[in-house]
Amino acid sequence: MRIALVSAFPPSRHHLSEYGFHLADELRRQEVDFTVLGDEYSSEEPELPGFVVRRCWRAGDLNNVPRILSALRENQPDVVWFNLVYSTFGANPLAAFSGLCAPALARAAGFRTHVTLHHLMDVCNLRHADIAFPRLYRFAGSIATRLLLRADSVSVLLERYRRVLQQRYGATNIGVRPHGTLGAPNPPNPALRPANEFRILALGKWGRYKRLEALLEALPVVLAAVPNASLLIAGCDHPNRPGYLADLEQKWSAHPRIKFLGYLDEGQFDDVFRSAHVAVLPYLSSGGPSGVAHIAARFALPIIGTNIDDLVRLADEEGLALDTYDPRSSAELAARLIALACDPARQARMAEQNYGVALNTTMSRIVTSYVAEFARLVGGQPAIPAAPEGEVTAA
Repeated sequence: MRIALVSAFPPSRHHLSEYGFHLADELRRQEVDFTVLGDEYSSEEPELPGFVVRRCWRAGDLNNVPRILSALRENQPDVVWFNLVYSTFGANPLAAFSGLCAPALARAAGFRTHVTLHHLMDVCNLRHADIAFPRLYRFAGSIATRLLLRADSVSVLLERYRRVLQQRYGATNIGVRPHGTLGAPNPPNPALRPANEFRILALGKWGRYKRLEALLEALPVVLAAVPNASLLIAGCDHPNRPGYLADLEQKWSAHPRIKFLGYLDEGQFDDVFRSAHVAVLPYLSSGGPSGVAHIAARFALPIIGTNIDDLVRLADEEGLALDTYDPRSSAELAARLIALACDPARQARMAEQNYGVALNTTMSRIVTSYVAEFARLVGGQPAIPAAPEGEVTAA
């Protein structure tokens, strides 16, 4: 079985490139024959060694579908696997929409297709995306969703998403597969976390619905009660919010208890996450199950996040230890951080719980489930009947 994985892929830093890397890395570990059909990128960095990558599409290009189809005709895979969010093919609505036609057109061209859809337009809060015509945008999103559902099968990351697709669109080809922990789980090791410090870590693509203002406002209150606290800010700007981090760094970089780490490559995660005491998810709304939450679980890290639906459901469905706070209240966030800093025993319990989640949702288990689904498609076998509500169907 030969697979073509259509995904943003490092060294690109476009949406889901890190996730695409972990999917490809696990396919390689399982000795699956595959090619990455990746996005073109502008840096001079070389391709990652050990992968077969063809750069055949570019975010914002209106010509992506014919380019992808041309690559598929040359590659002749048994299954085409699309790793997508709605903005994968560009921030421009026309480029994004045209790119999302690729799975349906690939299937029409005779290829077996599978879509991993990381979020749903139906449940996104467009208020934080500065959309000028939200009703038109949501209508176009519903059409894009119907096109994506023309794939042979679709995976979503939350049971809630499957219910929406079944109830609103009549979909019958949906499976639920967890996000996965993006790397080997690391057992809790308090010795790696400085005993004389309480390190708060925030990682993300910042400026749109992931914002740091409430966390920065909470820090002085936290420091008044926990003088040894410090804040590590990692990541980069959201593609639609260039300059967001630079503005914050200009204002806050002189603060002795704040450190801006910049973009973290995969090799830097160990040192940063294993030395932190808590990961904070300061999201105003959600673009799908949080990848940062799964990385935190991988490193046995307690998590504090906003009380938004996708985070709450993620914690409930996967069993994550997650404290929540009102996204509008920096005071409530400060209280959650102070309470956790003053309770090492609870830190240890949350760490153990999240490590257990990581063990149950390794990328090995997730990708094995995908490969089994692809074998079903290639073999022409009928879909497995949908599981009862609340039951996860894979991994």
